[in-house]
Amino acid sequence: MAKYLCLAALGATVLAQTASDYGQCGGQGWSGPTTCPSGWTCTYSNAYYSQCLPGGSGSSPTTTASGGGSGGTTPTSTSSAAGGTATLQTGWNWIRAVEDPNFHQYLQSEVLNTASTAVLGSPSTAGQFQVSNGQLIQNAPAGSSNMLYAVVEGRANSTVMKLGMSWSTAPASGDNAGTFVFSGDTLEWSIPTISRPQDNAWLVCPDADGNKLLYINLGPYNYQTPPGCADETIHAYTGATAVS
Repeated sequence: MAKYLCLAALGATVLAQTASDYGQCGGQGWSGPTTCPSGWTCTYSNAYYSQCLPGGSGSSPTTTASGGGSGGTTPTSTSSAAGGTATLQTGWNWIRAVEDPNFHQYLQSEVLNTASTAVLGSPSTAGQFQVSNGQLIQNAPAGSSNMLYAVVEGRANSTVMKLGMSWSTAPASGDNAGTFVFSGDTLEWSIPTISRPQDNAWLVCPDADGNKLLYINLGPYNYQTPPGCADETIHAYTGATAVS
């Protein structure tokens, strides 16, 4: 009887160490499962994130990200953006992408310091942010008393797989408000009415003028990416200045 109990416990341990479909399976600092289910492959996305995607035998990647965890080697930046000149205020964060083609592009308003579309842009024009009571808040510029709040567009129907984000002078409210959180240093958004494979999945889709518009990705990270867009995760950074 004891023999069968041991085998059952071993089987439960193996299952516990297998990531879910589309689940995280590696990345810098990752301490969870690194093996994917049969028919899925742990696919490197960036230094912080590897994901179980369809295809393969369920094995993990053979390379390791710096800092521990499966997930490939750290990408090399080709960014030439200038460093920022503003100083980070106490209790606030820069928020930036950490993989190409938007390596160290920073969250901000398309029209700086105004209620306009959320974009990634140069470190020299980076906004400063905090999350409070589920709201993502952009710090008011010097001389202004108005904070800016992230507002996510509503989902028109189940075929829509990305939601635009903009800034408003009023806090997000109503059915589309959702909840922002920092998970570690990664910014996530969730809402009870939408089931997402990953709450930290974002898309950056340049418009005709080259503005890097930021969208919440409702689909799997780095899989079936909309044409012209790039998958991203965006992360808090608390250096004194925004650097490239």
